Amino acid sequence: MNLKNKNILLVGLAKTGVSTIKLLNKLEANIIVNDIKDKEKLKDILEELKDIKNTEYILGYHPQNVDHIDLAVVSPGVPLDLPFILKLKEENIEVIGEVELAYRLSKNPKFVGITGTNGKTTTTSLVGEIFKADNKDTYIVGNIGNPVIDTVELTNEDSYLITELSSFQLESIVDFKPKVASILNFSPDHLNRHHTMENYIAAKANIFKNQDENDFAILNYDDMEVRKLAPKCKGQIIFFSRKEKLEKGVYLDENNNIVIHIDEKIVLLNKKELSLPGNHNLENCMAAIAMAYVCNINLDTLKHILKTFKAVEHRLEYVRTINDIMFVNDSKGTNPDSTIKAITSYESPVILIAGGYNKESDFNELLEIGKENIKSLVLMGETADIIEKTAKEKNYKSIIKVNNMKEAVEVSYKQAEKGDVVLLSPACASWDMYKSFEARGCDFKDNVNNLK
Repeated sequence: MNLKNKNILLVGLAKTGVSTIKLLNKLEANIIVNDIKDKEKLKDILEELKDIKNTEYILGYHPQNVDHIDLAVVSPGVPLDLPFILKLKEENIEVIGEVELAYRLSKNPKFVGITGTNGKTTTTSLVGEIFKADNKDTYIVGNIGNPVIDTVELTNEDSYLITELSSFQLESIVDFKPKVASILNFSPDHLNRHHTMENYIAAKANIFKNQDENDFAILNYDDMEVRKLAPKCKGQIIFFSRKEKLEKGVYLDENNNIVIHIDEKIVLLNKKELSLPGNHNLENCMAAIAMAYVCNINLDTLKHILKTFKAVEHRLEYVRTINDIMFVNDSKGTNPDSTIKAITSYESPVILIAGGYNKESDFNELLEIGKENIKSLVLMGETADIIEKTAKEKNYKSIIKVNNMKEAVEVSYKQAEKGDVVLLSPACASWDMYKSFEARGCDFKDNVNNLK
């Protein structure tokens, strides 16, 4: 892909945008950078890019004239239905994302793509550690925080890119073709962007649209919406299930053994030997097992990592125990279904810190299931009033609204008794108060660690 002297429009100056600009500069492209934020808000990023030549900046507003553009590369956070992007498409100017660009520029590494509503980060990290332990040339990239574009000059046909993929990244896929593609689950999320579940599922399903019979599609048999995608898959389908005994796939037998039954029947290990707790993590592990198996990972290596892998930061991450009260950071819980999985991982009473950016989620199911063990709700952010209203309809007695994380942690600690779990699992994105869920989780941990 020759981009020399081509006019490339880069929309969005987030982390992937910066990496993309640096590579485009090396490829001698003419770069036009657009971001809706103004120069003042982007001053730190602009300082980092000050030595990049052949770059024009359009900041604070979107471009009006797009006739001279040869290719547009759009960051994941930018909606594809903005008027100027629709105009680009009308002018037959191709609009792609950073993942697609990296795929086209790379030297044929093997992509292992992982998507779904919940569990992507844990599964991506787990698969990455398995491949690393088996001495594969492994890169853990994508929505997990490491731009795929950063690996273009480092990888070759012997490399594996373990790639977490969001619906935003997948909706701009054109040629991207992973050797292995896995869909973990579906639940309502990002409906403020995709508008309907059908659109959301269609974006996720792009992960296997370019696969062929030499590739693999790893699907959750227990999730009916995921299972229904199987007829659309051109790759070899491998199901995983914790509820059903499968004729072919990865499943749990009557003795709680995890069985691989693909080429032959292999009893790998018992469920209780897994280091990660909860049924949702059992599913994540089964998906990882299927991906590792089809890539010929040594089974002893696979078992060792499954037994020793530690939870991902911000995903049911143990922080501290004070006076027999356990504090857990699940800031990665950015939708109600993810928070359901978090609260049901504990039998102890839970003081739940929730709320954040409004993605138009429905909190009814979360609060219905939460009646089992949510002892108190501590709410913050844009959705505090919305969650409070639903909780009152379900007769929750202890609901406290706070202004910031410091108050949330202090109030939760006062509410808690010995044996309780104080759980940050917001069921919402972080963007109303923080730049990322990582920043939110770190703020929680800092405040927990400052408790006397």
